[in-house]
Amino acid sequence: MLKVNVRGENIEVTAALRDYVEKKLAKLEKYFEDTSNSTAHVNLKVYSDKNAKVEVTIPLPYLVLRAEETSPDMYASIDLVTDKLERQIRKHKTKINRKSREKGYKGLEFASPVSEKDESKDDDDIQIVRTKNIALKPMDSEEAVLQMEMLGHNFFIYEDAESQGVNIVYRRRDGRYGLIEAGQ
Repeated sequence: MLKVNVRGENIEVTAALRDYVEKKLAKLEKYFEDTSNSTAHVNLKVYSDKNAKVEVTIPLPYLVLRAEETSPDMYASIDLVTDKLERQIRKHKTKINRKSREKGYKGLEFASPVSEKDESKDDDDIQIVRTKNIALKPMDSEEAVLQMEMLGHNFFIYEDAESQGVNIVYRRRDGRYGLIEAGQ
């Protein structure tokens, strides 16, 4: 049985809401052999514009499932996020099944197989269509953001002038900026 940890921001998590989340996430268990050691982390948020956002993170061995959805109705957001997670599982399962047929790969232990009809529908091969080589210029994060904006990109990779580590600045959905520092 998948454990579910439900948290609310600007909303009281009622028993009915908690039961609905648990019921929807329990439907995902059919895809896995054993979820007893896994805990789904669910964050429910209500914004000032009355939109409801649901974020779900399920850490599993060899895979972390994560999805988020926003809509005017909390229950609709829960439905949408569960559908998104199910698509992710099917897509990953298709990839694992293909690898196991090709190379004898053994990844996650899935329960019953997805039908061939479902498999072909989610059969999005990852293809790298372009490769770029870049020279990393030492700079600080503010200069990297300016470079990113000048290029019109959503992210920019650079060498941090202080630490000499590789960092990435990116534009977040809310319009602000994020920084990823690679561990040495």
